[in-house]
Amino acid sequence: MMDIFGIPIQALLGQLMLGIVNGSFYAVLSLGLAIIFGVLKIVNFAHGAFFMLGAFTAFLLAQYMGLDYWVTLLVAPLLVAVFGMLFEFLFLRRLYGLDPIYGLLLTFSLVLVLEGGFRVAFGSSGQPFATPELLRGTINLGFMILPLYRGFVILSALLLCLLTWFVIERTSLGASLRAATERSELTQAFGINVPRLITLTYGVGVGLAAFAGVLAAPIFHVNPSMGSSLVIIIFAVVVIGGLGSIMGAIVTGLGLGVVEGFTRVFYSEFSSTIVFLVMVLVLLLRPAGLFGREEG
Repeated sequence: MMDIFGIPIQALLGQLMLGIVNGSFYAVLSLGLAIIFGVLKIVNFAHGAFFMLGAFTAFLLAQYMGLDYWVTLLVAPLLVAVFGMLFEFLFLRRLYGLDPIYGLLLTFSLVLVLEGGFRVAFGSSGQPFATPELLRGTINLGFMILPLYRGFVILSALLLCLLTWFVIERTSLGASLRAATERSELTQAFGINVPRLITLTYGVGVGLAAFAGVLAAPIFHVNPSMGSSLVIIIFAVVVIGGLGSIMGAIVTGLGLGVVEGFTRVFYSEFSSTIVFLVMVLVLLLRPAGLFGREEG
């Protein structure tokens, strides 16, 4: 068995795989957060709660309606997206143009309501969510054993991120969205319903978080606090990548997941803080983030 710096190669590859899986969740979550901030300029502190809501929605659909995993993977994010659009239409819309602290406080209040409600209904220990039968087992790659479901998580997260990037950066809908962000009055003069576009954007952002929650459900127990442990890391990922940067969120999320995984091998006590150390270094050297644009 070959060693690298005294660490068995199998251990390094295992942590690499774990890092890519975690990075996949970071990428999808930070992508949704970057879209919301880039368009609405709202610090969506409820993003982790929408991640949790996606997992719980899938759990409830499977438990009480008998829907299989593949249906819940499509339906749960759509339901959460509709809920998010209602939240934006009824509450967030009133805060545009005000100090960002109001949006942060409102979304933080939503976190308390959602997590408290699910904690009362289901407790804090969490609910198991079965891995779909098609993705149970492992596959031998020659240099490591890969659990099928984790491979599916990586592949589906990458495809979703690339599809979202393509829609925003390479289609007329994305062009309208960017125009609405930078010149909302001029965009509306061309007949585009900017408020509706903004509502749809918020729905897409929280729908991405919910999709990540459904992907995470078979790996972690579905519990009310599963999003709160991730939201601070996701904010750090978005800051490192550049606020509002789509590609920055994707690349940074995946990269930091790998860095975090390798840190667990060499110095596990430092793995929970490595992301924030990277954030501090990036802010010192490039305040706009790795992929952000300097203003001025």
